[in-house]
Order: sequence, then C-alpha cells, then structure tokens
Amino acid sequence: MNPPNIIFLFSDQQRWDTCGCYGQPLNTTPNLDELSKAGVRFENVFTCQPVCGPARACLQTGKYATEVGCHTNHRMLPLGEKTIAHYLASCGYATAYIGKWHLASCGPQDGADDFQTKAVPRERRGGYDYWLASDVLEFTSHSYDGHMFDGEGNKREFPAGRYRVDAQTDWVLEYLSRRGKNQPFFLFVSYIEPHHQNDHGHYEGPVGSKERFRHFVAPGDLTGTDGDWRQEYPDYLGCIHSLDENVGRVRGALQDLGLAENTLLIYTSDHGSHFCTRNSEYKRSCHDGCIRIPLILQGPGFRGGKCLAPPVSLIDLPPTILAAAGLTPPAAMRGHPLQELVSARKTAWPDEVFLQISESQCGRAIRTRKWKYSVRAPGTSGSEPGSEVYFEDFLYDLEADPHERNNLVANPNFVKIRQDLSQRLKRRMVEAGEVEPEILAKAEVDSQTEEGSDGK
Repeated sequence: MNPPNIIFLFSDQQRWDTCGCYGQPLNTTPNLDELSKAGVRFENVFTCQPVCGPARACLQTGKYATEVGCHTNHRMLPLGEKTIAHYLASCGYATAYIGKWHLASCGPQDGADDFQTKAVPRERRGGYDYWLASDVLEFTSHSYDGHMFDGEGNKREFPAGRYRVDAQTDWVLEYLSRRGKNQPFFLFVSYIEPHHQNDHGHYEGPVGSKERFRHFVAPGDLTGTDGDWRQEYPDYLGCIHSLDENVGRVRGALQDLGLAENTLLIYTSDHGSHFCTRNSEYKRSCHDGCIRIPLILQGPGFRGGKCLAPPVSLIDLPPTILAAAGLTPPAAMRGHPLQELVSARKTAWPDEVFLQISESQCGRAIRTRKWKYSVRAPGTSGSEPGSEVYFEDFLYDLEADPHERNNLVANPNFVKIRQDLSQRLKRRMVEAGEVEPEILAKAEVDSQTEEGSDGK
C-alpha cells in the first residue's frame, strides 16, 4: 500500500470530557464517537505544556518546549528547528497547514518580529509548503468574522455570517479537492475553538448554543466552585459540537474523494480548561481540567474500536506521525510512537506523563494513574525556562480524589509517596534536558518563610 495520507485535526482548549466517548452525557460529538468506534481512543491523554504556543512547539518538533526556547507564548520557533513537516517532506510528502500557528512572533515589544496579526513570513512557517493561517487566529478573527493569510501573504476573509469552524473547514475541503494526486500529504488543521474569544472575554459557540446546551451536567471538578463555567459552558459545548460536525464533513469528503481507506485521522487538543477555578483564567495549571485532553486516531495502523488506558502525552504524537509515514523517529524526539501501544510491542511504556508549566509559574509535574505531583520554582514570574530549586505545590490521590479537591502535599502520611514522586519527576526533568534540581518539601518552605519573617 502507498504511504498513508495524514490529517491532524487540532482543537484549542478542549477538555477530554466534552466528548461522548469520554463520558459527556449530552450529544455533543456523534462524529468523534463514530471515529472512536472505528479507530483507537486513548483514555488517559495529557498535554506536555498547558499553554498554546509551547504545546504547539512540542507538537511540531517532538521536543519539550524548554529545549527549543518556546516555553511561553510569543516566542518564535527557532529557524533551524527541524519540524514534522521537514521530516515528512524529506520522504516525499506534500505538507499543508491551515489555521492557528502561534510560533512566528516574539511579541509586540519586538516590533519587526511581531506577526501576531500580520502574515507569517515563509521562513517562519515551520517548513510547511501549502499555507493558509494566522499566527494568532484569535487576534485576526472572531466567531463570525475575520481572516487568515495565504501563502503569498494575502488576507483571506471568512465569509460574512459563516461560523469560524465552518469557514475554516470549507478551506480544508478546498485543499483536499485541489491537492496534487501523485504524492501523499500531511495536513495540519489547527482550529481555535473552543478557545475563548480574548477581546470579548467569552466562549463563543454558534448562534443557539446557549439554548441548545443549557441543560449541561457540570463536570465534577467544577461542581460547587466559583469560576465562570455556569455561564460559559453551554457556548463551550457549542464550539465542540461545531468542531464535531466539521470532523464529519472532513470524513465525508475523504469518502467522496476515495481517500478514506488510506488516510490516518488524528484528533486532539493542546490543553483543557478549568474555567477560572484553579487560577484567574483557563489554563496554566497542573489540574486535570486543564491538562487532560481527548485523543482519537483512525486509519492505517489505528483501527478496530480499541480503547487504551496507559498514560499518553502530546509529546508522543510527533514520533507517531513519523512512524505512520514509515520513518524512524530521531533520538531527539522525546516521546514514543503510539503504534507500540496499539500493537503491544512495547512493554516498558512510561508509567507517568511529564509536564512543564509556564506563565502562571515556573512549574513541573508528573501524572500517573493514581498520583498527581506538581512543584513550582519560588520567586519566579513564569517566564523562566527552569530553576535549580522547586518547592512541592500539589499532591493528589486521583483514585480517592478524582476531582482534585484534597491537596495532600503537606500531609505527613504521604512523605514516602512524595519522595518517590520527587525522584521520578527529577528523572523526567533530566531526560528533558534540564539540570536536576533540588525539590523542597512544603514544610521546609513554610519554615524558611517563617524564619525570614521573624528576622525582619
């Protein structure tokens, strides 16, 4: 068989539990549920960085965000970094990118290097050939208006009155119908939904979402908390329902074009949303509402309606994509091809996922099936790439406390657990190219704080 086509469908800020196949009681995702029945669903999937730009840097390179200098938003992917597009092009794939990029700019303070609302120059497109994108799509569009830029830097306006997900998918279908027929293709589709609309301060589903999904069942981690989920969740689900409808459109187009049998579809998100219940906004925390995401693959190598439970990270997707194309992932990629789980060839799959957290903090965390353990660096703003010292911030027993309400980090009954998790976390940090840090127990930090206060 010819090398498979690969389409990566990427949502933004989508919790795992918004999908029916992950337990959502409302009929939000019938197409994704069908995709799951035909393919492989991964039950326990987590981002490796709960911030938009850093997560994208990890996906494009297969390296952790600190390794490529993109550990916060508004950091350009270094021009010399080899991306999945480069690897796939080298073995004959046509490569295409449609949607939000978020890896071209160094921020408005750098003037000439700010492409958040301007066309991204060719050299900053990560090696993709076909291009229809905005660096920060939420800055060039709203739910029913806006634009992206084509490969020549020209604005392409969303049609008046057309919901953004629908308009973007129109252009995806246009690419599929017009692409060259003589080579396999890799198409990365980066939606902005269900990300909140920054300048409006709200999630914006299609018209009618508030009514359609008003009878939602609140997720357990949100129930009884503050935050803005009570007013925002119906529109959030409306965004996801629209994404799902457009997954159905893509699948239908693949059938019509005779491409379905030899195309691998990948659906996932960059991170979730905790709806301002863990900090003052939606992400940048270690909690499952923020870090746990959906992941479904369907196509060559991923068929049969399987559901796999081992912990999986976004960092595992770049080597998975290369393996699907018949390439051996380079040693520089930190993850593992998911084909090893599907085929049961790999017996030493990691027992935990590793996360770097930025902007709200300079933090690190690991998440096993039972434990969540998170640390943060003292006295930092969150813009730092790392630290030599961290203090213990959170410990949750996820079996007893799945909604993470009872922080055990200062409980003396869990000293040995914390010591073990600390060693595991430090090992993962070293594997990610970081210096092995000192991790202080919370009691030590509290004691030092009290001593400093007494001495004033």
